[in-house]
Amino acid sequence: MQSRLDGFLAQQGAALAQISPDLEVVDRSARELLAGGKRFRALFCYWGWRSVAALADESWASDDIGETEAAALEPIVSVASALELFHAAALVHDDIMDNSDLRRGKPSLHRRFEAEHRERGWSGSGRDWGDASALLIGDLLLAWSDELFDAGAARARNPDAAAAARAQFALMRTEVTVGQYLDMLEEASWRARPESELLPRAHRVIVYKSAKYSVEAPLVIGASLAEASLPQLAALRAFGLPLGVAFQLRDDLLGVFGDPAVTGKPAGDDLREGKRTVLITLARQKLPASAARLFDELLGDDGLDEQQIGMLQTAVRDSGAVEQVERIIAHNVETATAALADAPLARSAREQLGSLADTVTQRAS
Repeated sequence: MQSRLDGFLAQQGAALAQISPDLEVVDRSARELLAGGKRFRALFCYWGWRSVAALADESWASDDIGETEAAALEPIVSVASALELFHAAALVHDDIMDNSDLRRGKPSLHRRFEAEHRERGWSGSGRDWGDASALLIGDLLLAWSDELFDAGAARARNPDAAAAARAQFALMRTEVTVGQYLDMLEEASWRARPESELLPRAHRVIVYKSAKYSVEAPLVIGASLAEASLPQLAALRAFGLPLGVAFQLRDDLLGVFGDPAVTGKPAGDDLREGKRTVLITLARQKLPASAARLFDELLGDDGLDEQQIGMLQTAVRDSGAVEQVERIIAHNVETATAALADAPLARSAREQLGSLADTVTQRAS
């Protein structure tokens, strides 16, 4: 898949160079964004496809892929790569909205453009320049994800299957975008909500901002391209949604307790950003009233120092919320794994999906 991304980005870079040499920084930024990452969404897309394709064609049941099979992989490789382009765009936009300084241990894209503006002594606000430049590059990556998706879909052997995959891709984009809005809404409006609503609202954010987008949708997109039946799609959804919830819950734990050297983001970043996650909501419910008031005063202050971060981390840990979230993660992984047991999917793909389930929920970054 990396070679497909590299080839596509090389084509786009050549087109940018024809417009202006000033766009070299845009080309370089796109390449750097797509050079790293765990490729989870692309992997789920591919194995969703393979779980169906290997039943329809025995040649896909083996990892020994010849030249003929390699050529036939072009549609799914392009579609899976398009998901990576979309994800890169989402990360750029997310970092702007969250005012994040770092991404994968390096300055986030808007911060890099802000620093360049300052170093070159350009006119206007460096912060505005950084935000606007990164926003436009994120938009460009969104457009490119469409282009690469359509290139792969156009080479699919079944136009109806390609259209079905395209429809799922469109649905995924809608869900993750409104999920991001719901996430921001919780950060801004939680004080106006009854306490009894906060946990289900936090769970709704998980489902639409992450669970569907990270696991369920990529699986269904890949399977749809392979002409999946309704029972096959249902099985993948039954696996993907609870696993996606577990995936995000692990992310929430890392956002509070993760090692910056591993996560590439500052310690307690979610605490500075004021994320109203399931973890935070459970912790608040368990804290004494006086402790909860202090917790609320500090949460979301982007100027929190290390001592204050440590206080919040201790409060979350002592509340018992961490252990409760770990139990929820384990339950969701068990539910997801059980959905694969008798699923009408290729055995080799089910094994790979089971392995991926462990990887995405036991990670340290």
